[in-house]
Amino acid sequence: MSRRKRMQFWGEDENDDSLVLEILRGEKTATVCKADEYELPDGEYDDGGWQVGDIVDVYDLKGNKRCVVRVTEVYQVPFGDIPEKLWRGEACRDVQHFQVAHRHCWPEYDLTPDFQLMATHFELVE
Repeated sequence: MSRRKRMQFWGEDENDDSLVLEILRGEKTATVCKADEYELPDGEYDDGGWQVGDIVDVYDLKGNKRCVVRVTEVYQVPFGDIPEKLWRGEACRDVQHFQVAHRHCWPEYDLTPDFQLMATHFELVE
């Protein structure tokens, strides 16, 4: 790949860049996706399959590059056993807030306790 990997953050609509703003403020340092879709892109400016050490360009829904992050940790986790470092990294108040927010964002999924997620932690580079 001749370019850096990319990651795109979704909001309520194409004008909602609240997740990117949380990254820029240092509040959001993690994200999740369905474990079985981790290697797949999720949007035009998203590659999926990030690995520890990857330097990744972060895009909003309008295709604007907003910042750069470094992937620091990747692991699989069940929806019913979200560790504190993950819900905090997702800028949530507690595990219940994390679960409610993801049920809201992913109404098409049956988010049972054993539903598998892939967590990606990162740090802001620029």
